[in-house]
Amino acid sequence: MTIEPEAVVIGASAGALEALSAILPALPAGFRMPVLVVVHVPPDRRSALAELFRAKCKLPVEEAEDKQPITGGTIYFAPPAYHLLVEVDRTVSLSSDEPVLFSRPSIDVLFETAADAYGPALIAIVLTGANQDGARGLKAVVEAGGTAVVQEPATAFASAMPEAAILMCPSANVMSLGAITQYLKEV
Repeated sequence: MTIEPEAVVIGASAGALEALSAILPALPAGFRMPVLVVVHVPPDRRSALAELFRAKCKLPVEEAEDKQPITGGTIYFAPPAYHLLVEVDRTVSLSSDEPVLFSRPSIDVLFETAADAYGPALIAIVLTGANQDGARGLKAVVEAGGTAVVQEPATAFASAMPEAAILMCPSANVMSLGAITQYLKEV
C-alpha cells in the first residue's frame, strides 16, 4: 500500500533563486500539499523571497509565522535568522536556536522536524547549495519512511549540497529540476 504524500519540504542555498524559479511557479493552482522552503539568506536583512515568488506562483506564498497552522496548497518560506520547524500538530514553529552548519534557518532542522510530523507522507528535496546542510535532515526523512529527492549535482549552481545529500542518502531519487517539477505535479 502506497502512502499518499501530505507535505513537501525543500532546502536550497547558493543558486536557490534559479532552482526554485524552475519548480515553484510550475506547481498548478490545485496543488494540494503544503510546501515548506528553507533558503540560506543573510540574517541581518529582510528576505524578499515570499514577495518575489508570490508574483510568480499560482499558489499562495507566505513567509512563515510562529504557531501558524500549515495549510495545503500554500508555499511557506522560512524568515531570515529563524529556524523553521514543523510541530507534530502540523503548525509552524520558529526558533532562534544556534545556527546549524553556520545556517539559521537550517535545512536539517526543517527536514528533521517535518520527518517527525509527517513520517512516510513527506517528500524532501535538496537543491543546489555550497555546504552539507540538508544531508542529515534528508537521512532523517528516509529513516522515517519519507521520499528523498536530490537535484542532479551536475545541474546545480553549487553541487556540494546535493553531493553531500546523495552520499548520506544513496537511495535518494536524483533528478534534474525539470524532472523534480514533473514529479511534484504527478504525486
